Amino acid sequence: MKKREIQFLRITYLRGPSIWTYRPVLEAWVDIGALEEAPSNTIPGFYERLVDWLPTLIEHRCGIGERGGFLQRVKEGTWMAHVLEHVALELQSLAGMQVGFGKARETSQRGIYKVAIRAHNEEVGRAALLAGRDLVMAAIENRPFDVISAIADVRRKIDDYHLGPSTACIVQAAAERRIPVTRLNDTNLVQLGYGALQRRVWTAKTERTSSISENIAADKDLTKRLLQSCGIPVPEGEIVEDADTAWRAAQDIGLPVTVKPVEGSHGRGVVLDLSCEKDVRAAFSIADAEGRGVMVERFVRGHEYRLLVVGNQLVAAAFCEAVWVTGNGLDTVEALIHAQINSDLRRGANENFPLNKIILADSPAVMLELTRQQLTCDSVPAAGRRVLIQRRGSVSADVTESVHPDNAELAMLAARVVGLDIADVDVVAEDIRRPFAEQEAAVIELSAGPSPLVHLPPTRGNLQPLSERAQLIGKAIIDHLFPVTEQSGRIPIFGITGTKNTTIIARRLAALLQLAGYRVGLACHDGLYFGHRHVDERNAVNWAAGERVLMNRLIDIAVIESNAALILREGLAYDRCQVGIVTDTDGLEALTDDDILTPEQLCQVLRTQIDVVLPNGVAVLNAHDPRLVEMASLCDGETIFYAADAGLAAITRHCADGGRAVVAVDGQIALMHGDHVTTLNTHNAPNLEILATVAAAWAFGVNATLIRFGIERQEAL
Repeated sequence: MKKREIQFLRITYLRGPSIWTYRPVLEAWVDIGALEEAPSNTIPGFYERLVDWLPTLIEHRCGIGERGGFLQRVKEGTWMAHVLEHVALELQSLAGMQVGFGKARETSQRGIYKVAIRAHNEEVGRAALLAGRDLVMAAIENRPFDVISAIADVRRKIDDYHLGPSTACIVQAAAERRIPVTRLNDTNLVQLGYGALQRRVWTAKTERTSSISENIAADKDLTKRLLQSCGIPVPEGEIVEDADTAWRAAQDIGLPVTVKPVEGSHGRGVVLDLSCEKDVRAAFSIADAEGRGVMVERFVRGHEYRLLVVGNQLVAAAFCEAVWVTGNGLDTVEALIHAQINSDLRRGANENFPLNKIILADSPAVMLELTRQQLTCDSVPAAGRRVLIQRRGSVSADVTESVHPDNAELAMLAARVVGLDIADVDVVAEDIRRPFAEQEAAVIELSAGPSPLVHLPPTRGNLQPLSERAQLIGKAIIDHLFPVTEQSGRIPIFGITGTKNTTIIARRLAALLQLAGYRVGLACHDGLYFGHRHVDERNAVNWAAGERVLMNRLIDIAVIESNAALILREGLAYDRCQVGIVTDTDGLEALTDDDILTPEQLCQVLRTQIDVVLPNGVAVLNAHDPRLVEMASLCDGETIFYAADAGLAAITRHCADGGRAVVAVDGQIALMHGDHVTTLNTHNAPNLEILATVAAAWAFGVNATLIRFGIERQEAL
């Protein structure tokens, strides 16, 4: 007798378009055992416990289409696989990853379901699915369940595996432009686009950010000299070798001064507003510990602003204020820092955070500030006493709309002088609303690879709905990499699916496109080809091989063979294609392990190849297969039929409606467009593989003469 339990039989991450959706999903085969006989409305208290633990499920509309729709289904009675779907989605959302798509479908075996949930990352999706199972079982068995801990576990997976918030900001903007995204490593290196039209970003560094410009920006003295040569105001200063020369330089420049490392970032080793010899000498030691030399420069009074420049545009500006803690008469300075500063969600220990946590043991500059106030880390400030921790560095307000146009131009000029395409330009001025020329203002630093997070409000989770400013920043970076007048990073992709001679078609098509002058990447059953190079002889009908083609920067066009099993078990390697070819609806017997048992179910799988055809693309379909003829209506773009018999009813109807077809007529290839016919005279009678190849090439716009020459050349080999 089956138990009342939920078991996972298998879990598969579908990385590309599949029977479920265009986007990656986690598919779980779930056996609910005896719970098949116990829908949700038959379990006392189940509904109440579920709502008590996850009240936000009220937002799930489910199939009813209105707020509270899912909970209505639970109250009326639904199966636990369906409940699991919604719970797993909600746990991801509560952990900070917004997801919406989910489905639960019965299989042919009673009590076994396929549950699919949207998952930006496999590990995060698995964590949510497992926690969801535990929560549902606890609700069924009336056991306690720690929802807060479950959400925290999923959140840790997000922190460990998902893109950082800055990169996610850019990726979301790419999605808005329908630019394909490929993650290239486990951190934040991302490919935008495919093949030769791709661009790469790492947080806010792009492939256009040269290492020379990065090195210049890291060298504060060189940066100052370059900026000064172009008339950009910078604080005068000099590089010093020891504490004695630091003090002499400070006297020559005029007190107060700033002492900082020649190279560095995030304000490490920088000490401001120094007016006595003791403090200057102490600050020299702090800056010198960072290595690469020490600089003494004039201290510029005013407020610090951080201006984000992307290309030829000022995208964001933030006001930076001093960092303070307020005493309560009970806690030490160190405890106050932990409670009042490090609790800021923008502070952390890696590149996902725009601000660093302040750890006193690692912050000699902070310790010096405390010493200047006759305090130590163990001091207990009186209630209400404000203690200065850092004189600058805490971003507190967005002031983008207040920046004077002249100041914006100066910031953009500073980035261009250094050679950075994206940069944070730190300036000090009394008022950002007035031109710098009218006040004592100066550019104090440029940062390559800035963190857009500095300009965003603090949030928990990487995919919270983005603020308007965040959307503008992401959009500016994407528009910088892919000007809106150009293509969105997409190379033409030819997807070929079916069982009949798909490899032959793929290889014929790749050869024909190479003859037309394109650099072609081919993934097929015979292996992986880049141009004429056979780089891998193993079967390349898999997601990883398709991704290898699309990652290759030397490829103008991709030809990728797939089949129903690939769609079911991995998903397509591309999100959309220019030409989608389906040769047949055979092969049902090979899919029983995937619970595909009827021709109708197989067609639902194969239609994925048609669903991903772009609106300006073409589906190439075998008109001899009635199911494929019916599938033509699912294509967002045009359809070209191919057939060995020009008299097929499907061909006649299609051409009568102004459509296109490639058929065999009297042993020759005929290109039919409405009532217009172009004949390609070839030496040999064309078979279906040749007709499919010709149709795909014609769909892409290859010249008919070149098609005929290419086909004859292939037949002669």
